Amino acid sequence: MPRTTPPRPVDIASLFPELAPLARQAVRLHPRAGLPSVHDSSVGGPLLWPADEEWPTCPQEHHHWEPPVSLDDVRRGRALLEAAWLRHREPGENLLTPEQRAHLDGLKAGHPPHTGPNALLPVAQLYFRDVPGLTGPEGADLLQVLWCPLHHDGEVLPAARLVWRNAADVGALLTDPPEPADVEHYGHYVPEPCVLHPEVVTEHPAPHELPEELADRLHDWGEEQEQGHGGASYQYELSVAPGWKVGGWGPWSFRDPWPMPCPSCGTAYRPLLTVSSGEWDGGSGSWIPLEDRVPPERTGLRRPSNPPMVEIGRGYDMQIYVCPASFDHPHLEVMQ
Repeated sequence: MPRTTPPRPVDIASLFPELAPLARQAVRLHPRAGLPSVHDSSVGGPLLWPADEEWPTCPQEHHHWEPPVSLDDVRRGRALLEAAWLRHREPGENLLTPEQRAHLDGLKAGHPPHTGPNALLPVAQLYFRDVPGLTGPEGADLLQVLWCPLHHDGEVLPAARLVWRNAADVGALLTDPPEPADVEHYGHYVPEPCVLHPEVVTEHPAPHELPEELADRLHDWGEEQEQGHGGASYQYELSVAPGWKVGGWGPWSFRDPWPMPCPSCGTAYRPLLTVSSGEWDGGSGSWIPLEDRVPPERTGLRRPSNPPMVEIGRGYDMQIYVCPASFDHPHLEVMQ
């Protein structure tokens, strides 16, 4: 089923014409639970990977804050809780029996960190045919994103790897890719398989990236709207779309932007992919797709707003930036 973002509550560029030239196209990916194949664009799905190409690993050996767990432990724990939520009937009813609770506690206990490289985990596969405006190196028609599902220094984020390839050049497929020995203690960096429903939307910069004078006027306008018991918030409803997306503007919120030049050439980075902890929350309800406006009668462990079950920080976003001058230059990861 396609996903349709409702029109913005206000045509903000008509009220503030200075915003019109700052508009950018973004593609909301709308990941939803499914069973993607290697030939599909996906989040958390299998990758179209050549059998004769080495699977990437993370060389960093020390990045554990808490005991890591295994990928299998995360999957078994989620399956146990999913079944419990689906059979849950009454408020206050215990989800798990004492035996199930003890089993889940054992799965969450973790193990001593493994030594040596950690295999990367598939995060996203994006065929250019499915994502309008997505481009890459000459000849590429596919972007694959993997990461080491553990905290890394600096941003306390998983470390991502970008792979650009031409799908037609992939011969025999790797059917049993290596899996990471260690993943983050709570499994927050393990995406559940999702199919995508890409949709083009228009974004404007977050207030943090606007000239101060314009940001102040937008703030004052928002205050007037609130006092009139109507209108919409510029930051949460009229600027940057929430959720997984390609392109657009950065979802700056709890921190301010800073100059981000490419270390190889000095060109300013541009947003490539946003990995999100949720497609909507209490402040961004107007972005809920029309098809998701009626909540399901019964849900399991997955929240309707977060089918991939990825959690960045305390419910934040991970933004991957690339250098527009060359796809060979290093990318940048930022928590926002």
